[in-house]
Amino acid sequence: MAKREYNHIDGVLLVDKPSDWTSFDVVNLVRRHYQLDKTGHCGTLDPFATGLLVILLGKATRLQDQLMAKDKCYTGTIRLGIETTTEDLTGEIASEKEVPPLSLEELQKVADSFIGDIEQLPPMHSAIKINGQPLYKLARKGQEVERKPRPVRIDKFLLLNPRQADVDFVVECSKGTYIRTLGADFGRKIGCGAHLVALRRERSGDHVVDGAPTVDDIKAWDIDDLKAHIIPLEAIQQ
Repeated sequence: MAKREYNHIDGVLLVDKPSDWTSFDVVNLVRRHYQLDKTGHCGTLDPFATGLLVILLGKATRLQDQLMAKDKCYTGTIRLGIETTTEDLTGEIASEKEVPPLSLEELQKVADSFIGDIEQLPPMHSAIKINGQPLYKLARKGQEVERKPRPVRIDKFLLLNPRQADVDFVVECSKGTYIRTLGADFGRKIGCGAHLVALRRERSGDHVVDGAPTVDDIKAWDIDDLKAHIIPLEAIQQ
């Protein structure tokens, strides 16, 4: 049996991840479509979320920790009054409460209370491992285990365009921040609970999603098209 030939490319590819795709699905598409020998990514996006996925190719995989440490920017929509088991729209309803008649100014005041260094309890539906087992696998079995709060930093939590129970937001934050949990904690602080119905990563460090290729673009490219969209290693290390 002939040994499969692999292509080797060093650098970073920015991709605009669609909803209902896992981050692994996108990396797997890139690796298989171009028969690449080494791939990775910087920071998992939930399947329901869209936006910037930073894919590492070849020697760029060595920079994973460095690139993952960059600050992030997200936009999305919080739905007040309903808590779910996953803190987003993919979960089952855990509780429903009436939304208090708060103005945007009053809601923003609550959002402002999260600015700075805070601690978050990682959600059960996350990829964090305890005793070698990802939390989301335990959650699917209906198990809940003790988790330790993690320090994160919120630099910006701006609310926009409130309508009925929904409110849009912009968040700028440190690595490791769970935006689902921020939304859920925001709802708890108001007293009615909340979950995310939309989430999009706009930026990671200096890289932005604007202009990033889509999955459909990648499927239509040949390897020369891929190379034309790669950010070279020397540009990343500057």
